[in-house]
Amino acid sequence: MDAKFDLDSTLSLLRTRLCTRTPFLGSLLLFAETVSTDTISTAATNGRQIMINPQFFERLTLGQQEAVLLHEVLHAALLHVSRGTARDTKRWNIAADIVVNGILTREGFDLPMDSIREQALERFSVEEVYDLLEKSPWDKKNFPLESPDLLSDDKQGSLGNEQLRATEAHWRNAFEQASVMAETLLQGSLPASIQRELETLKGGQLNWRHYLWRYLVRTPIDFRDFDRRFVGKRIYLETLEGETVSVAVCVDTSGSINNEQIQTFLSEVQSILLAYPHLECQLYYADAKLHGPYALTAHANLPTPVGGGGTDFRPFFRELMHDNSPTTITVAVYLTDGYGNFPSDPPPFPVLWVITPGGLDSNYFPFGETVRLLGES
Repeated sequence: MDAKFDLDSTLSLLRTRLCTRTPFLGSLLLFAETVSTDTISTAATNGRQIMINPQFFERLTLGQQEAVLLHEVLHAALLHVSRGTARDTKRWNIAADIVVNGILTREGFDLPMDSIREQALERFSVEEVYDLLEKSPWDKKNFPLESPDLLSDDKQGSLGNEQLRATEAHWRNAFEQASVMAETLLQGSLPASIQRELETLKGGQLNWRHYLWRYLVRTPIDFRDFDRRFVGKRIYLETLEGETVSVAVCVDTSGSINNEQIQTFLSEVQSILLAYPHLECQLYYADAKLHGPYALTAHANLPTPVGGGGTDFRPFFRELMHDNSPTTITVAVYLTDGYGNFPSDPPPFPVLWVITPGGLDSNYFPFGETVRLLGES
């Protein structure tokens, strides 16, 4: 009779091997709690724990065990569970698997035979892949997902706001410590294949690569000719990603916005600047009057906010209509509590309102899309 499989001993061996082979990824394992369970058929994560079915794990080769373990750790560390909130569960899981499996393949790991792959999409963020799966030939039916590994329902422990922030802080600390350990071992701080996903974890609360991507794909090179242009040529995504993203940002500096809220707004502006390499940003401050524009690039120092009076949204939109061709504006972003005077007519370009906690109800915005920042819990 074969000796009983010892999951704990196997995991200890894998951690040692991986810390030697790839110090950065191996070090991330030190921050992951691993649980043996037969309630799932393969392996999964709820964002905090890595859950493994020992019978499944025993059937894998040593190389495949490494890949599966890192697959789940990357899902957790890159916050794929919480980032998928309010999205189609299956499509989000497929998108996250495509990105993570692409990372592991480029790092030379041996994936199990049934792993979900789509090489043309692997270099994009999960949010981008998620959108492309909906609007492209890669419908989710082409990617059978019998065992979802991103668990966020109540039985597996969904994350509330307080626990979510604690989990995010845990994994940000893990990335910092893993980078230090890898540098100490003189093997670099971070695999290049993870850089793009990490950008979604930096800066403000919102994932600006995802939000700007949604508006970028509405430009004249959107999905109307997707099948013909992409299939066979495989140049569509490269062309789309290289397009200039022109963003006009207005920060509400009226008297109803306190200093803490203004600093939150400025953190979001910094994140916008880092979202795309070809991003062009014009920043305005506005109360009842408009101040600016300030042309900004990535890592630029933000000008000191100006304002303190009443709130009027109309000068910002008048300025954009007067000084810009509306077709050149990818999206206008207005960070505000929503209490002010709106234009009587909507502008001919997309508008995203970023609203403070307790701000105006979304139903009262006469045009555009709204997204709300999180408050303290």
